[in-house]
Amino acid sequence: MIMNKQIEKYIFDHSTPEDPVLEELYRQTHIKFVNPNRSTGFIQGKFLELISGMIKPSNILEIGTFSGYSAICLAKGLAEEGKLTTIDINDELRDFAHDYFCKAGLENKIIQLTGRAQDVIPQLDQVFDLIFIDGDKREYCEYYNICLRKTRPGSFIIADNVLWGDKVLEKNTKDPQSKGIIEFNEMIRNQKNIEKFILPIKDGLMIIKI
Repeated sequence: MIMNKQIEKYIFDHSTPEDPVLEELYRQTHIKFVNPNRSTGFIQGKFLELISGMIKPSNILEIGTFSGYSAICLAKGLAEEGKLTTIDINDELRDFAHDYFCKAGLENKIIQLTGRAQDVIPQLDQVFDLIFIDGDKREYCEYYNICLRKTRPGSFIIADNVLWGDKVLEKNTKDPQSKGIIEFNEMIRNQKNIEKFILPIKDGLMIIKI
């Protein structure tokens, strides 16, 4: 969702200030990497931190680490002995993200794994209280179906980018990323045994309660 700059400033001014570590991470992501807009950013990140803090999960799974912003936000809400496992297919940002996990004092709470989520997740022993999906949009349906096997009743799954810059409104799109999001949204829409809601924060968050 494109937000008016004045409204965005108003939100910043009336919210708990951004963690200086996250502020630096966000700035350096924009300086050093291609497609820096993939970074979660303050508004969405604060929401993830708060919802994680409400759930107090013992185990969180994240698909799509990128530079580590969302992992830090989610990990802040973990139960005292909780762990967050984050998976990314690209290992080029691994050290960058880990440096900021250390700066945030969360290096002992965050487990970084590299590989295709479809290959990695079946090997994990944990049952997850909260799962954040923000990987390849073409594979959202696969991620979701694999993740379901690692949840219990009452678990939450949050999927990012489900409005996809309003491209979800385009009929007969040939863009594979857009098609992946549209297919995922329709799959969730047609499931009767879950609670779901699309929150129009940034590019859309699908909140699902199993």
